[in-house]
Amino acid sequence: MTESAQEVSVNSSALVTCVSELEATNTGLVAELHKYVRNVHYTDPTGAKMYFNERNEIPSDLILESLIVMKDIDLYYEPIATIRGPDFMPEMFPNMSDPNIWKSGKVPVSRCSDPCLPDSRKKFGSSIHKCCYECVRCPEGEISNISDSENCMKCPDDEWPNEKKDLCVPKWMEFLSYTDDPIVAVFSAVSILCCLLTGLILGIFIHYRDTPIVKANNRNLSYLLLVSIMLSFLCVFLFLGRPVDITCMLRVTSFGVIFSVAVSSLLAKSIMVCIAFKATKPGSPWRKWMGGKLPNCIICVFSLVQVIICVSWLSISPPFQDQDTHSYQGKIIIQCNEGSVIGFYSVLGYMGLLAAVSFIIAFLARTLPDSFNEAKYITFSMLVFCSVWIAMIPAYLSTRGKYMVAVEVFAVMASSIGLLGCIFFHKCYIILFRPGLNIKIVIR
Repeated sequence: MTESAQEVSVNSSALVTCVSELEATNTGLVAELHKYVRNVHYTDPTGAKMYFNERNEIPSDLILESLIVMKDIDLYYEPIATIRGPDFMPEMFPNMSDPNIWKSGKVPVSRCSDPCLPDSRKKFGSSIHKCCYECVRCPEGEISNISDSENCMKCPDDEWPNEKKDLCVPKWMEFLSYTDDPIVAVFSAVSILCCLLTGLILGIFIHYRDTPIVKANNRNLSYLLLVSIMLSFLCVFLFLGRPVDITCMLRVTSFGVIFSVAVSSLLAKSIMVCIAFKATKPGSPWRKWMGGKLPNCIICVFSLVQVIICVSWLSISPPFQDQDTHSYQGKIIIQCNEGSVIGFYSVLGYMGLLAAVSFIIAFLARTLPDSFNEAKYITFSMLVFCSVWIAMIPAYLSTRGKYMVAVEVFAVMASSIGLLGCIFFHKCYIILFRPGLNIKIVIR
């Protein structure tokens, strides 16, 4: 072989890996080809033996050819690459991607594994060959945004992978939103309507305050009970919208104190019914308990206990806004953390205790002979009240996120409507539509 270009025919099957890797990358090209041709030697037509020099350089130009075998056609060689001189810089391989020059009809690939897409990573060790791997999809919460990545990247707590798992996107914020949740509009409308209805009933009672049905069982207690029910409907709005620290602190404490005042009023009504019946007997010592001082003391004492529980809760470990980023994939639950679970259940437990005592006393006094005996209505109202809150507990514990808040709102509204309907609807019916019955009762 002379210094001019010499043609060397090399079987394509022996150089598939070499040529394919030349096509795949331009970096490290010299070393890759040296690996296959450094030990190649041959004898030229003149009988001279040809070797690479001590630096593994090609002393002359080489033309790589592929032997093509066609049906009914003679064999011929197809040039596929030219390597120039000792600088060893390959030219473009124009025929490299032509499948007709390969035996299988496909361009050979010099890799044992397909490239991993951006949503996956390499997993080594599944093959006896160290360079081989398999592609596994990134786990939940992680992404891969480049091909052939060996590791997936974990998204921040406030972000989540998109569907392609190649980009972290912000998580969906979940809470009872005024703009996105129709149930909030329903709660708001019902709360406002019930609040207006309670105010209307209060106005009726004030207007007809001198009638017997309003004066019975202490009309001041009825006023206080109506105001408490009205406030309980308004405190529903503390549960709606995005929670913040102040609304979290006012949620449970507000309706806890308000309901304690309302139930204490019913307890005072029930006790006064019992005292009024016993005071009708001649010489009864119960007469000294008649009047407005005893029911006022009952309401103040029992409501003050709930206030002390709430103040202690807020002083030791108050509720605060919290973000739950782990319960659901792809969304953050904006919620109120109770702070102290003992404080939360102490408020509910005391409220339930008051309701149970009121129910027992009203149940015992329901058959006392009195034309305006409210005990049977108080009994039914406490039965509705306790049923709502007992049913709320398992529903509250089995839900999360905004549905947990919706359960609380429903319990507040249902119990308030139960108190309003059981105690006052029949009285309003008599006042507005059966005034003769009211006068007839007075005559007795």
